Amino acid sequence: MVALIANLLLILTSPPESVSAKIVAAARKQLSWQTAYYAKYTPIKYPGGDLPRNRGVCTDVVIRSLRSVGFDLQKLIHEDMKRAWSAYPRYSGLKSTDKNIDHRRVPNQRVFFSRHGRSLTTDLNKKAEWKPGDFVTWKLTGNLDHIGVLTDKRNSKGLPYAVHNMSTTLEEDIIGVYKVTGHYRFPK
Repeated sequence: MVALIANLLLILTSPPESVSAKIVAAARKQLSWQTAYYAKYTPIKYPGGDLPRNRGVCTDVVIRSLRSVGFDLQKLIHEDMKRAWSAYPRYSGLKSTDKNIDHRRVPNQRVFFSRHGRSLTTDLNKKAEWKPGDFVTWKLTGNLDHIGVLTDKRNSKGLPYAVHNMSTTLEEDIIGVYKVTGHYRFPK
């Protein structure tokens, strides 16, 4: 709890653009890791657990980017799910929280950001509202959930690129390719 308060004080006293710049820098740093998509259930330590950096999924990009500014989504989502179990989606066979995987699921990140961050526009015509360091969620082909970190690079239409992992971690012009299901800013 003390660490969370210290992180919040740091965030509150830092200009918002410096926090978002650190999130983007941490996302971009992952581009050099050659992280292969790896969705297998893996027990990890708690708190602060992570897969080896050459493995991960889209949610790991977000988790690792937020750790760069002092937020451990593993701990935050696990604790929030224990407090507000009914707010989170149900998964087959899951009867309680699981600190190894809960934070690595897009629907859980979406609920957490809706509850503790800012839910923003999903209207692609409101380009000025899409800021570096924001998180965006999509529905991919096959009804799969996906998430990425927006960057300061923009396409010719003015939409930002995103760092995400669909097969490996990439920075791509992907915002309008799939159906956007959420747009969030954390911390508020």
